[in-house]
Amino acid sequence: MSTQALPSLIIRQLGLVDYQPTYQAMQDFTALRDSLTPDEIWLCEHPPVFTQGLAGLASHVLGPINAPLVATNRGGQVTFHGPGQVVAYALIDLRRAGYFVKEYVYKLEEAVLRTLLHFGVTGLRVSGAPGVFVRTAGQSPHALLASRPAPHDATLGKPTPDFTGLAKIAALGVKVSRHCTYHGVALNVHMDLSPFEHINPCGYAGLPTTDLFTMGIDIGWQEAADVLGEKLRLYLAP
Repeated sequence: MSTQALPSLIIRQLGLVDYQPTYQAMQDFTALRDSLTPDEIWLCEHPPVFTQGLAGLASHVLGPINAPLVATNRGGQVTFHGPGQVVAYALIDLRRAGYFVKEYVYKLEEAVLRTLLHFGVTGLRVSGAPGVFVRTAGQSPHALLASRPAPHDATLGKPTPDFTGLAKIAALGVKVSRHCTYHGVALNVHMDLSPFEHINPCGYAGLPTTDLFTMGIDIGWQEAADVLGEKLRLYLAP
């Protein structure tokens, strides 16, 4: 009895590409793939664009914006993409890989955390808030978070994350169709952060946003993309 080897994971570097055709290409890839289609990671950056998740509220856009706002089918609220940000779209067959959505999200975050660590930055998770955060003030930037019991938000029916002293450096949003994922994670490297001031990033009013350059790490987009791609390859392996 012979066994068939699992397809290898392919990393594609797309460079600077428009958001809309890339979004459509992800949907087409997912709709047409079968059990033998290799998983892929697409690394790219986009011209300025705001994207809104399925549950997105118009109130999280804080007035006039100077870039398109695109409604998408990913989870989450509103975020911004622009040059100087590494966007990683992970096209993974979860059933074949052998893990569930929550573990998949954990793996995406872990790849970002390990990428930051490669550049000497300690990234942090915040309970109830997908994505990766860094310290901006107070304790050492490498200190772990103390336990923070989150206050309960009666209007949302869930705890409210505590972002005190933190800024978001990577946003995460995923879509799963027929056990296969698309969308992914965006890591801020060296970009114009001012557009984030026109939204509630990921639906959180007043949440600061930062990038590696602001943290004192002056690297190019390509270097960051190469490291993130390899970390994703490692952590998303079956």
